[in-house]
Amino acid sequence: MRKAVIYIIAIVVLVLTGVIYYKYYFVFGKGVKSGYLNYVVEKGYIFKTYEGKLIQEGFNRGQTGAGFQSNEFEFSIANESVFNQLQLNSGKFFDLHYVEYHGKLPWRGNTVYVVDSVINIKEKER
Repeated sequence: MRKAVIYIIAIVVLVLTGVIYYKYYFVFGKGVKSGYLNYVVEKGYIFKTYEGKLIQEGFNRGQTGAGFQSNEFEFSIANESVFNQLQLNSGKFFDLHYVEYHGKLPWRGNTVYVVDSVINIKEKER
């Protein structure tokens, strides 16, 4: 009886570990987003995180009367060096590499999208 309880507890711990890893640490997707940097900020009460927003321009589909739209990409920033690079070039056009998780953690940021590097920076087109 005692061995059965130990096996059940071990299985529950293993399953819980797997679920937590899959939800919070498994990289669900990777990609690149491009657009104009709207803002970057450092915020948080206990865990200070870096957050930002990218404005992506494009043509709107599916709605009548509106041919141009603006899509927003809200993201968290992985480290201070990427944050500083974005902050010093605010308002420019960026190509940002990001990873996507299933869940967010308070010390990682407020979104499931985490930008880990800047691929390209361009001046604003006039």
